[in-house]
Amino acid sequence: MNAVLGSAARPLRVAIVGAGPAGFYAAGQLLASGDPAVHVDLYDRLMTPWGLVRFGVAPDHPKIKSVTRVFERTARMPGFSFHGNVEVGSDVSHAELAGAYNAVLYAVGTAGDRRLGIPGEDLPGSESATDFVAWYNGHPDYAGLDFDLSGSRAVVIGNGNVALDVARMLALSARELEVTDTADHAIERLRDSRIEEIVVLGRRGPVQAAFTNPELRELAELELADVIVDQDELALDPASAAALQQAEQTTQRNVETLRAYAQQAPRGKPRRIVLRFLRSPVAITGEQRAEAIVVERTALEPGPDGTLRARPTGVSERLETGLVLRAVGYVGQPLPGIPFDERSGTLLNDRGRVLDAQSGEPVPGLYAAGWIKRGPSGVIGTNKKCAQETTSRLIEDFRAGLLPAPEEQPEALIERLRERGVHVVDYAGWEAIDAHERALGEPVGRPRVKLVRREDQLRHARAGA
Repeated sequence: MNAVLGSAARPLRVAIVGAGPAGFYAAGQLLASGDPAVHVDLYDRLMTPWGLVRFGVAPDHPKIKSVTRVFERTARMPGFSFHGNVEVGSDVSHAELAGAYNAVLYAVGTAGDRRLGIPGEDLPGSESATDFVAWYNGHPDYAGLDFDLSGSRAVVIGNGNVALDVARMLALSARELEVTDTADHAIERLRDSRIEEIVVLGRRGPVQAAFTNPELRELAELELADVIVDQDELALDPASAAALQQAEQTTQRNVETLRAYAQQAPRGKPRRIVLRFLRSPVAITGEQRAEAIVVERTALEPGPDGTLRARPTGVSERLETGLVLRAVGYVGQPLPGIPFDERSGTLLNDRGRVLDAQSGEPVPGLYAAGWIKRGPSGVIGTNKKCAQETTSRLIEDFRAGLLPAPEEQPEALIERLRERGVHVVDYAGWEAIDAHERALGEPVGRPRVKLVRREDQLRHARAGA
């Protein structure tokens, strides 16, 4: 007699694509469900898990990275398997994956960056903050990039935490850098940087800035950099003043912090982080590379939805700079064979159930979680609730008999990948990479020294396996 699907003898087989926070939270929730019993195979195109915790969180924020201890506990749960170095859409198709599992859940994040859409944006020296963050965090796809840090000024476009991370990394001293897990190639370049001023520009005002309180406050602790805020730029229009009265504590405290920065005298440190508001980029100029950015003063006015929007005033200024980093948001990328919403830059979904583009009905067995589900918003912990919404619907669909039956066992798919020459890295392989990186870091007082070359990672992963 065949075992019942969802029993310990015949667990529900779920593939999760993307080993970042959303993927691990979803895996932990499914494995802890008990009824049904679930086996989770977690796929990632990289050999290393953790996603943006490894490649997005600033290296000088080790406490934030401690969330990986939660994910490590998930990886030790019965029924968990990791398959790294497998790219869905290249090494294996979605159709093959769907044919081997009862359900496939995508948690691949939003890897693309939003563009400014202004003249000169493609000049050398005008770069994506997404690329810069991946570069200094040792992402193997970005380790070969280079950034010109020979000029005296850098301009960062954006008023969120990524903009502050980038500005802070450009301002850190060699001593501050050398106790982090910043990639070695980036430490070398940042140590030799000649940048003296980092200007952070926002299109709207201080009330609309999306910084979190700790990120904004810790700028005051930088060894080499003063924080400069012009008191005049903190003057609030009536609508912003009214909004501040009703705003959450995060916004109110941000404005208080900015006002405190404006009132304090510079200490004469060799670098400056200048926070400016109501400035919109108009053009990046230069002959062969970026030499300056033209920005226009903006004013705020209510939009059709009631939110305050920046409108141009016609007053512009030119800032000389050899490095412009845009940090204006992430955007999801379409996945082959998966319904995608171009407007939102996410998978087409209803609370985690992926929808058919024609009928609008849920595609049986297909789900999304994390940024590719809801867009790039929230902090790492936000993904826990987001994943819970999705996994709850997956289990609801199982109980309603809506999940498809696999055409083959996942083990057969993994074996076929190996036959194709794909070097599938299991969790033991990742643990070998992890142990080696930590061992390299220990003698020099660093949490780890990252391996950034795929061949080096694969060599240690094979030894561990």
